[in-house]
Amino acid sequence: MKNLFSLIALLSISLISAQQKKQVRAATVGFLNVENLWDTVRSADYIDGTKDKSNPAFHRSIPLDSIKYLEVTEKDYKGVWNDESLAGKKVVRMQGGSEEFTPKSGKNYTYKIYKQKLENEAKVISEMGRAYTGTAPVVVGLIEVENRQVVEDLVKEPALAKYDYGVVHYNSYDYRGIDVAFIYQKRRFTPSKSWKKEVKVFGDNGNREYTRDILVLTGFLDNEKVAFFLNHWPSRRGGEAASLPKRNAAAAILKKEMDSVKSLDPSIKLIAMGDFNDDPISPSLKNYLKAVGNPKDLNEENHYLNLMYPLYKKGVASLAYQDAPNLFDQIIVSSNLYSPNNELRKDYSVFKAEVFAPAYLVNKEGNYKGYPFRSWNGDQFTGGYSDHFPAFVVLQKEP
Repeated sequence: MKNLFSLIALLSISLISAQQKKQVRAATVGFLNVENLWDTVRSADYIDGTKDKSNPAFHRSIPLDSIKYLEVTEKDYKGVWNDESLAGKKVVRMQGGSEEFTPKSGKNYTYKIYKQKLENEAKVISEMGRAYTGTAPVVVGLIEVENRQVVEDLVKEPALAKYDYGVVHYNSYDYRGIDVAFIYQKRRFTPSKSWKKEVKVFGDNGNREYTRDILVLTGFLDNEKVAFFLNHWPSRRGGEAASLPKRNAAAAILKKEMDSVKSLDPSIKLIAMGDFNDDPISPSLKNYLKAVGNPKDLNEENHYLNLMYPLYKKGVASLAYQDAPNLFDQIIVSSNLYSPNNELRKDYSVFKAEVFAPAYLVNKEGNYKGYPFRSWNGDQFTGGYSDHFPAFVVLQKEP
């Protein structure tokens, strides 16, 4: 597959615009699916509903052998899994994927492999947008992380440690036990508020299916108010058409959340990103989120621009399944981040969006030549990086 988009982290450095030949300030914002970044310890989620929801101890990941030391008030909890329903209760929720990533599993997932995964993902993050800004991204969304600890381990890797990244993470009730998280350079971005938004979806039998939350982070990027929305929408498991209502539901929730933030402060700049498990032309993004692909279609009703649409029309993809290319990894921005013809402004606007696919992220041989160089081939660790190419957007303004 060809090189794809790249989502540029917001940084304050010198960037020479090839078009304008002027010195500008630039920042990269990006995200990547880290393809199952788990630690090696079999874990469970412990929810202590007696604590405030804002307390990290309300919902945390714990080693399985630690359960016996904790108070559990309902050992066979059968109710709804969300923060509100678990208030006042102390319960354990098993992680569906945790056993797969241990030294005793078929994957033989050792600490050595875990460290290699951390090193690989850190390398990718550190290089996103670097060709334009000369440095690492300011804000990065991470998809498919097991818990906060793996993110803390990641930002301590030598390729990232010097940038002093902070971490924003909340445990979700996803059936496998995977979450999303943000990391941000503390010197470039100042958080003001963060929260998770539950995505309620249901199967054909009417039963609740638990998926990842939408993570919202607001703050100041070079003193400009911004809000980020990180997504990992329900997969196409069971077929694209059959699973589409779940992604439509996620899109409606995302739009409501973005509209709400925008209504409180019309000047704030919004960036939604993530693995949407749909293409830019899918009903979820076009009809429910109402993200347009052409700036000419921006108006009072449609104020979100999908930066990946032009790439999609050119045949760019961020992954492939059974030889079918898809552009699931997308970045969507509010209209106040768009500047006609990349005109240089005094505040941040979009300079360029890309799918990031340098040679080392691309499979070079075999049946999957040209596909992302993923970490796993069944239970075999390949030494690769991810089954998705990451994406980033570069923002620019006058210095």
